[in-house]
Amino acid sequence: MEADNSRQILSQIYDICDSLYFGMSKARDHSEIFNYLTELGKVLAGADRASFWKWDKRHHELWTASATGTDKIVIPDNSGLVGKALREKRVIVTNDPYNDPDFNASVDKKTGYVTRSVLVMPVTDINGEYIGAFQIINKLDGGFEEERDVRKLSMAALICGIALESETFQEASMRDRLTGLKNRMGFYHDFSGKYSKVLDGSKPLSMFICDIDKFKRVNDTYGHNAGDEVLKFMSSLVESCARTEDGVYRWGGEEFIMLMPDTTLDECVKMAESIRAKLEATPCNAEGNIINLTASFGCCAFDPSKTIEENVSVADGHLYNAKETGRNKVLY
Repeated sequence: MEADNSRQILSQIYDICDSLYFGMSKARDHSEIFNYLTELGKVLAGADRASFWKWDKRHHELWTASATGTDKIVIPDNSGLVGKALREKRVIVTNDPYNDPDFNASVDKKTGYVTRSVLVMPVTDINGEYIGAFQIINKLDGGFEEERDVRKLSMAALICGIALESETFQEASMRDRLTGLKNRMGFYHDFSGKYSKVLDGSKPLSMFICDIDKFKRVNDTYGHNAGDEVLKFMSSLVESCARTEDGVYRWGGEEFIMLMPDTTLDECVKMAESIRAKLEATPCNAEGNIINLTASFGCCAFDPSKTIEENVSVADGHLYNAKETGRNKVLY
């Protein structure tokens, strides 16, 4: 009986590894890889559930890159057993979670699931920096034993760490270092991924491109350090107005783009106008200098019959007209 069970587990492992190997050539991003590795860790450790968590240090959040049995979970990075494992840089094991002050029972209360045991194993990148954690829940044959179960989980956790580091490098290449916004490469990546339905015309999309008025004068008058502060101020203001589903990008120099799915042109214009007014009413403190800023905006509804570049060109044409006809306005 025990031999049959071992063969069944080994067969599961082979099936997952086979799917992982062939799935990597088809994956558009790392999510499918994380799903397979999370399932592998669950089988290797003999657990009921498993999840792989990414540490988003920029937003001080922990969120599930993959989780069995539940939707994506997002929590503050100073909470929960995953947060504790990363803070203390060690494996966390509890076989009595409801009496553990660090255990977050909110998911159980919401879903009705009963957690009896938890093991959290933090993972690092090649430089030893902690970047995420592997969590397994409810050992099928009793409670978790740290030494035994970490040994079983180590392979899946190691590969997850490597995959997460790869994803982190990819994400870094798509972000502007100064503002933290996605750059032009990130813009095109999102179009081929999260906005792919827009490309076939099945969903509406609107966009605006904006430009800080007379930005060169800021650099010439206050210096480039102040200019950098202005760019960060502008990016933060635009991003703070965006919805969760919107994309905000630094297009280059002092130009920014916002993509708004499921949004009409009129709604896009309304958003741009609210940002324009907010910027005009909010002075920027840059290097101790109080600088009053304005920006010009060009809006358009995405036309699926045109290329991405042609659509951006339409919005950019409206921006050019806004700059040429007095600045500090929204045109479409």
